[in-house]
Amino acid sequence: MNGSTRKPAGGEPEKSASATGGRAPGPGKPPIWRQDDGAPVSCLEKIKVLNENYAELLQIAQDAFEDALLIGCSEAQVRGVLHELVDGLRNPYPGAAPGPDDSGA
Repeated sequence: MNGSTRKPAGGEPEKSASATGGRAPGPGKPPIWRQDDGAPVSCLEKIKVLNENYAELLQIAQDAFEDALLIGCSEAQVRGVLHELVDGLRNPYPGAAPGPDDSGA
């Protein structure tokens, strides 16, 4: 493995942030899930849940996007609406203490 990638617990080798722009490494590939301090989530069960949620959201968003295009909606508008939807999500746990340490302790 070269110096530009590393393999975190339960994930694919991680590419540098500049290579991916902080997004998932490729279409349909979930990102390396990180805690507020930037450390990767290390609990394999948590990663599994996050990756399953990511895959489900990706499929639902893709289906809705394709439906809108087939109906004749503007691609730019649909993309904007999907962005607004995500931007409008609210955190039901503001100021809550982080969950148990992911180190397995």
